[in-house]
Amino acid sequence: MARIHPSADVDERATLGEGTSVWHLAQVREDAVLGKGCIVGRGAYVGSGVRMGDNCKLQNYALVYEPAVLEDGVFVGPAAVFTNDHFPRSIAPDGTLKRGDDWQAVGVTVRHGASIGARAVCVAPVTIGRWALVAAGAVVTKDVPDFALVAGVPARRIRWVGKSGEPLEPAGEPGRWRCPKTGETYLEQDDTLTEEAR
Repeated sequence: MARIHPSADVDERATLGEGTSVWHLAQVREDAVLGKGCIVGRGAYVGSGVRMGDNCKLQNYALVYEPAVLEDGVFVGPAAVFTNDHFPRSIAPDGTLKRGDDWQAVGVTVRHGASIGARAVCVAPVTIGRWALVAAGAVVTKDVPDFALVAGVPARRIRWVGKSGEPLEPAGEPGRWRCPKTGETYLEQDDTLTEEAR
């Protein structure tokens, strides 16, 4: 059974998985689907039809606008924002107020195990790769490869990280990397990192 704080606003058409918690003042909109064991922190927002896998964490005041997709194990830091509009405007060229059907929403996709740092902004449409790490305050304007650590405005890859989130260290021959925490090794080729078979 899901746990919903009395001050949270969870639409009756949303689906919450077993063990999911929605905390103070958070909002989960209609047709959103959250998997098992998710945590939606204080004041966080989950837009209409957003899809979240199992064991995702949205920290306080994170804003995840539709049609975002978060795979299993995604972490979204405090006050991070996922946008959804190429050309945002409040009014049309004729001065009339724009409505929900006046524009085409585009989404952010976050792959398995990836993390988005505090106050980062992901400008849709972008895909954040598996186990990637977006640094706090970064502005992501293009796709992020698996295992990449990106930082800055606009965000650029500055390191590789392993599944633990710690930066990888060189492991002998060029293009081979090792996680100092888990000992797992990775191979880099053409700006792509893959796990080395054990």
